[in-house]
Amino acid sequence: MAGLGCALPLLLGLFSAHPGFLWAAAGAFQAAQANPLHRFGMLRMLLLSGLGACSAGLGFWSAGQPLVSLGLFGAFGFLLAWLQRFGSETGKVGFGLAVCLCLGQGQQGIGNLHNPYAIAMLSILGGLWVMLLAFGLRGIHGLRMWPYMPRFVSLFKVLKRHARRLPRQQWRLHAAGCTLAFALAGLVVDWAGLQRGYWLTLTVAATLQLAFQGNLVRAVQASLTSLGVAGSLILLGHSLQSPPLMVATLLPLIAVSRALQASHYAWFVLQTTACFVLLAESLAQDWQLAEFRLLNVLFGVVLALLVALLLHGLQQLLNKRTRRTAAAHPAP
Repeated sequence: MAGLGCALPLLLGLFSAHPGFLWAAAGAFQAAQANPLHRFGMLRMLLLSGLGACSAGLGFWSAGQPLVSLGLFGAFGFLLAWLQRFGSETGKVGFGLAVCLCLGQGQQGIGNLHNPYAIAMLSILGGLWVMLLAFGLRGIHGLRMWPYMPRFVSLFKVLKRHARRLPRQQWRLHAAGCTLAFALAGLVVDWAGLQRGYWLTLTVAATLQLAFQGNLVRAVQASLTSLGVAGSLILLGHSLQSPPLMVATLLPLIAVSRALQASHYAWFVLQTTACFVLLAESLAQDWQLAEFRLLNVLFGVVLALLVALLLHGLQQLLNKRTRRTAAAHPAP
């Protein structure tokens, strides 16, 4: 379903050379992240499609306005950290929205689309195409077109139980790191006028999600992982340098990635980021200029490491203060 959902807009984009079909393909892939056979599958698909389209439109609208990008990216960074409190599934939804925001900002100025409402509508059309395929898939399996929804009160209780498992101090540090890093990434892309700035913003987003525990060693490992994955994608695009070959390589990759979608949050982040980046670059004609893509990735890695170092120092300071308080007021 994911491969067929992305195949139609990408093939239309190849024949027409219109950049709008890229947004339809991105919306189709965003909607295909949900499994329509699950109880919440159709509801999640609807939310991913609608909210992802709004995020892409907001990112496109904020491009060229550094202060707006600063506030908007900071808000999405906090939203992502807040959704992660309630478990990995809600965190996956938040990461998908953050990716759509990054793509919207980074694609501004590429092609002849200049209307954020058109971007959002094209993304919704791609999502609706996948939802049509999902209804057919449910019909083949003999399921209701729209499953029975459970009581939302019970759902909120489960989410609240997930939120209690994460220590407040750890979550606050992670939320501060996501907010600061996202805001700075959006500001740098607009302030410096970087082309295809989603290479920078997505590198920051993926690195922070891989280094969720706040460990400095883990942050270095996550940065090297992000750098290695981005370098592999750049090498792939530079070696092909042909939109038909890129599409022919991307569609099987999307189908395999969706069929083997990782339940582990870190692997999901890598899968989603790689597929979205290749979707955004599938019709690119400037792969001979791979240097500025690599520079964007390097800037993103440095920014993520600086934020991780700042958070590590803040965590050490809080730990010392906690130990002093415990020593001054020993338990009876």
